[in-house]
Amino acid sequence: MGLYNKCCGLVVLLLASGTALNAQVTGSIHNGQTTLVLQAGREEPRLVSLQSGKLPAWPNGISERLIDSVEEGGRAVSLHWKFDARNSHITGRAATFVYQSSSPRLRLTWKWEERAEFGPIEHSITIENLSSSEIWLPLQDSFRFRFQVEASHPLQHWYVEKGAGKPSEVGTHQVPVPAGYRWRGRSSTYARDQDEREIIPWFMVERDNRTQDGWYVGIEFSGRTRLTLQRDAAFIYGAAGLDPDPAPFRTRLLPHETFATPTVFVGGFSGGADGAGNILRPWVRQVLNNPATWKNSAYPPLVNNSWGSGMQIDEALALRMVRDSAELGLELFHIDAGWFRGVGDWYPSPSKFPHGFAPIVSEAHRRGLKFGIWVDWAQAGVDNNPGALSVYDPKVKDWLVADVPPGWQPADFVGRTIDLGFPPARNYARQEVERIITQYHLDMLEHDGYVVAKNCSRTDHPHAPASPPQMSTVAGNGIAMADNASSTDVSYHAVRAYYEIYSQVRHEHPELLLEICNDGGRMVDFGSASHGDYFSITDSYDPVSNRRAFYDASHALPAAMLEDYVEKWPTPKIENFRYMLRSGMMGMLTIMQDTNTWTAEEHAAAKAEFALYKQKLRPLIRDAELYHVSERPDGIHWDGLEYFDSNRGRGVLYAFRGSTRDESQHRFTVEGVQPGHNYRLHFSDHSAPDRTISGRELLDRGLTVALPLPLSSEIVFIDDSEVLRKRHMNREPG
Repeated sequence: MGLYNKCCGLVVLLLASGTALNAQVTGSIHNGQTTLVLQAGREEPRLVSLQSGKLPAWPNGISERLIDSVEEGGRAVSLHWKFDARNSHITGRAATFVYQSSSPRLRLTWKWEERAEFGPIEHSITIENLSSSEIWLPLQDSFRFRFQVEASHPLQHWYVEKGAGKPSEVGTHQVPVPAGYRWRGRSSTYARDQDEREIIPWFMVERDNRTQDGWYVGIEFSGRTRLTLQRDAAFIYGAAGLDPDPAPFRTRLLPHETFATPTVFVGGFSGGADGAGNILRPWVRQVLNNPATWKNSAYPPLVNNSWGSGMQIDEALALRMVRDSAELGLELFHIDAGWFRGVGDWYPSPSKFPHGFAPIVSEAHRRGLKFGIWVDWAQAGVDNNPGALSVYDPKVKDWLVADVPPGWQPADFVGRTIDLGFPPARNYARQEVERIITQYHLDMLEHDGYVVAKNCSRTDHPHAPASPPQMSTVAGNGIAMADNASSTDVSYHAVRAYYEIYSQVRHEHPELLLEICNDGGRMVDFGSASHGDYFSITDSYDPVSNRRAFYDASHALPAAMLEDYVEKWPTPKIENFRYMLRSGMMGMLTIMQDTNTWTAEEHAAAKAEFALYKQKLRPLIRDAELYHVSERPDGIHWDGLEYFDSNRGRGVLYAFRGSTRDESQHRFTVEGVQPGHNYRLHFSDHSAPDRTISGRELLDRGLTVALPLPLSSEIVFIDDSEVLRKRHMNREPG
């Protein structure tokens, strides 16, 4: 039986079954940035090395550690994996190595796949139960590595936190990696700010040298995951996958079922953090995101959200907001919490919306706006109206993560979570989400709240039972339930059910916009990126929080997906008003104010800013490379962000002056320009006259912005004179 690698021409023959497998199969897969050399050993596969372009490779010193035992019939059974050459293959874009266990009969598939001509390469492991018995699996990591590197070689470790309820004081971490370094980063869907700060499940390791090259790894899953990194005198090593703590993790695998580890991606880069980001962001867009969303040139839309008035939204206010949204040039009207009869009772309140949503939908569409709503569809309450999800319904009780105590009441918009991993609960949610979309004629659906269960006290759900046993009656919404050995398995099943629900929504409604919000920016991850269109990146909406959350998340995720809500903020001068708006205009902008309360001057300024966004900024946010050209925002000093699109010959610098009164000007570095080209600078607020400057001068001296007023801003457009001249001659759109 032969196994061959088309992409590198290597052929290694393995004899058919019955003959000892003494050989190893080695081959490679690669794209424009990343080359992986892979090897199928007799009992374990191995990533031999990772390389970025033609830069020095990172040799990997360990094989993949496959689980070595399972539990069957209440007893531990050792596993003996054997390479299955007949069902394994390497092609130009994928490598699949299969391993079999004869007792119990299991099949493990170790796969690497290149889904784009650039960026990272994805990796997954699946384990199939081919036996007739129920099996309990221990934790199988998605990916383990042990890259050889001399202790004298300086390395930098980059990782970023989620914006969560409020961005922390650090957010983006760049730390040296000396021998003895130890780090663990965790991600879930529910962590509170007083807990350990969670990360967007991704990190990168950079050589501290001229090329600033290295590698990165990320996890495409929204459940409880973790990444680790350590260094000793000869190696840098770690793992990625499901969070093993609290231990011991175990998950049930019924006959003919398949367990899949969270998919990870691994890639090489050069050019530091922005070099990595300018590869990874377009890869996420092409490989993970919904292609139908990106076909619409008006994505991301400009949004007006009703939460500026809190729970007071009603038909009259909604209609006024729709009309003013159209006047301002906004594109989507979003009704936030407060519209429903009660938690779990997701029907318009008859006192607030006596005609349902029909008049608002009709008015929005008539004025050219899309319409969307907030809903916390995984939460149950106490209403007993027809169609309501009630904790006192005997059918629903076993869906809940735990019983409610006597007299329990939901909060204003948060109730008791159902465990989506339980099939009846998943089926209800799938039908309810479909009803909401179709009955209310939605163009956009936002989910919020505690959607993916943190924990569950039930013993008859697919997840492992709690160990030690949980209390069956819990106050509040259930998020305060303590972690235990079943927590990761609860999350695993709930996330898979959530993905199944949203995959069906995608199939049925490919043009529907899906906002991922989980008590703010707690669900910002790559699994969500493959099932939604954009994220709420933080639950704090002041200018500095918005810029901080964007600065952090934009290292790894497309800027167009990163939604900032802009709340009411003190703006005594029109310059402060523009500063507030622009702090949310670097990615996706959502206004969370009643715009009818703006002054005439503010109204006119906002209308001009929104027109500028649609005409000039949005194309760059969608397509341009992004550069973090300042330190992370602190609200005191200057900060800024640059986009540059070499194809369009156009870029923009967002410049923000902080609160200090002794810094009236700042010099920003500029990236992406060519030293031999000339560039036309246009200052949107006329803080300086337009002028032409050479690329060499921009690279050497930077771009200086002067603003007399603290907490003000400027937008500077950087146009390549030669490219724009050619485009004008050819009459190409800009």
